[in-house]
Amino acid sequence: MTEFLEFINTSGFMNIGWQNFIMLLVGTAFIILAISKNMEPYELLPIGLGILVVNLPFTGLAAEPSSTSGHQDAGILGVIFHYGLSFWNIIPPIIFIGLGAMTDFTSIIANPKTILLGAAAQIGIFLAFWGALTVHLIPGISGFTVEEAAAIGIIGGADGPTTIFLSAKLAPHLLGITAVIAYSYMASVTFIQPPLMKLLTTHKERIIEMKPPREVSQLEKLIFPPLAMLIIILVVPRSAPLISMFMIGNMFRESGVVPRLATTASNELINIATIFLMLTVGAQLTAQRVFNLESILILVLGLIAFSAGTVSGIIFAKFMNLFMKEKINPLIGSAGVSAVPMAARISHHIGQESNPKSFLLPHALGPNVAGVIGSAVVAGVFSSLLG
Repeated sequence: MTEFLEFINTSGFMNIGWQNFIMLLVGTAFIILAISKNMEPYELLPIGLGILVVNLPFTGLAAEPSSTSGHQDAGILGVIFHYGLSFWNIIPPIIFIGLGAMTDFTSIIANPKTILLGAAAQIGIFLAFWGALTVHLIPGISGFTVEEAAAIGIIGGADGPTTIFLSAKLAPHLLGITAVIAYSYMASVTFIQPPLMKLLTTHKERIIEMKPPREVSQLEKLIFPPLAMLIIILVVPRSAPLISMFMIGNMFRESGVVPRLATTASNELINIATIFLMLTVGAQLTAQRVFNLESILILVLGLIAFSAGTVSGIIFAKFMNLFMKEKINPLIGSAGVSAVPMAARISHHIGQESNPKSFLLPHALGPNVAGVIGSAVVAGVFSSLLG
């Protein structure tokens, strides 16, 4: 009888707290959104499942290897986190190989001015960075270190792998919350961006029709990735883990001579990396980490960063129009955040609402892809200065 009571008292049913229960509901909500609403299912579904399993008491799935016990008491998700993110940090660069193999640089090559829009949208990162550094001025709030502020600010790039890469390097204890917030805002572009886009543009601006991009030769597509890689890495060497993998993956695609490598990178490789990455990220969201004032502040700062990136891209597009004969539709400036290709599709959709003849997608993909590069560069800058 004593053994039976001891078994009952040490079961998960007797030790689950209300915080764990709420996190189980959060994980369930992520799963429902992924399945019923098709909202970023490749990210939200495994993240939701990771949240579920890690918030069940006594599983030990997220326990990391320690210097004393080694792998004896470590859980599978803790081992993946330790070696794939915290210690070696190799999963985000692997994902960037796949992203490169899936990316078409035609829009940037055809209209290099769109790179400026992608750069302008990174202002949100720095706004959140400085905001995180100054929250200690609010009474009762201890604030964030400069490394934590950088990990929070990078959420504004709306690039999940880059957020994970920098958080794991500078503030691994924040990785779970920063990654989930980044992916959550990526999935919420359809709700966050349109009101801002309509608020900051006039009907006359939204109906601007842009000429179809010029034809881009295969030679240009072959020259761009290695040239961009050399220039960017020479300027910001610490961006190499992400930028080099991104451009290498794109060379697999554009060379045409290694179709199996391109297919593997854009399918099997990125899918395997995504499974481990998203499950591990979800497993970082334990009730103990989420239910504190710090997490709420990160949520707010992340929203400010993402919104500011959208706003700055639009405003810079309007500024560029002051000096251009052929006007660009300011809506494409909102695609400068790295949520590929959702942000570009939103720009196209809002443009067609005002002018059904307008076809903005190929133009919006330029700043969209430039935003991916821009956020990786900013991550390299933060890593150089703080890592």
